[in-house]
Amino acid sequence: MKNYLKNTGLLALLLLGFFSVAYSQAKVDAAVEGRWDLVIEQEGKSLPSWLEISHSGRSTLVGRFVYAFGSARPIAQVKHTNGVYSFSIPPQWEPGSREMEFEFALSGGGLKGSMIYTDGKKYEWTGVRAPLLVREKEPVWGTPIQLFNGKNLDGWKAMGTNQWIVENAVLRSPKSGANLVSEKQFDDFKLHIEFRYPKGSNSGVYLRGRYEVQVEDSYGMAPLPDLFSAVYGFLPPNEMAAKKAGEWQSFDITLVGRRVTVIANGKKVIADQVIPGITGGALNSKEGEPGPILIQGDHGPVEYRNIVITPAK
Repeated sequence: MKNYLKNTGLLALLLLGFFSVAYSQAKVDAAVEGRWDLVIEQEGKSLPSWLEISHSGRSTLVGRFVYAFGSARPIAQVKHTNGVYSFSIPPQWEPGSREMEFEFALSGGGLKGSMIYTDGKKYEWTGVRAPLLVREKEPVWGTPIQLFNGKNLDGWKAMGTNQWIVENAVLRSPKSGANLVSEKQFDDFKLHIEFRYPKGSNSGVYLRGRYEVQVEDSYGMAPLPDLFSAVYGFLPPNEMAAKKAGEWQSFDITLVGRRVTVIANGKKVIADQVIPGITGGALNSKEGEPGPILIQGDHGPVEYRNIVITPAK
């Protein structure tokens, strides 16, 4: 009987220790769950990126990751050992075939980690928790602003060697080149913008310079998160509203906090949906700050006109 009681007590202590460790690990895991705005220091540049971590079942962590370019990609498993987390993802648009490897830990309320890129080089990165951007009241809209005056590039700046020209009140990018950024920055707003592209071309409109609404020749295709009117890599449209290439088309976009509504060619294709995080090609990952309108000019020929923004007061 003494041996039985002794063994039972020992088993109870072992189980208590196991559950204590499991509980402690669960608390640590809960601290890393959520969405994080990242900055990767790579080759002298600060590259904006994004990470989401969530639980799957009792003991598995999964996630999504957005690099400086490309779309959000899934993370099958985020592994954790003694407070150190790691995951790997295959290349998307990066050169080479080597997987990208990440390792990180909690640090002062944020994340601090490293990345081994597809070229085998190691880079450091930091992350801060992404703001919720919840608005307590409905916006009161201000006075509409003509962002493009139809005459010249006043109010805009090219991010590189400029190929944009103005002809007959149309803003044209005749070939792939620099992106175009508005000098004014905005928080919440309503945006009307019209565009036209040749067959097979591709562009995009970045809200606050961080969230791309895709402009792409997608006529007749099924709606997908990387085609016409999608918030790139995150939110697909509920139907494909694209016209044929060569026709003028329009977006009417409302952005309040993270909530976005997209009306494409008169059809509401995204209705008051939450944008999880920055999309590839974002200017930065400072989601809590106002930002400009960015028009993508590095993917193909495109034309824009009648760009009107109505900011919230």
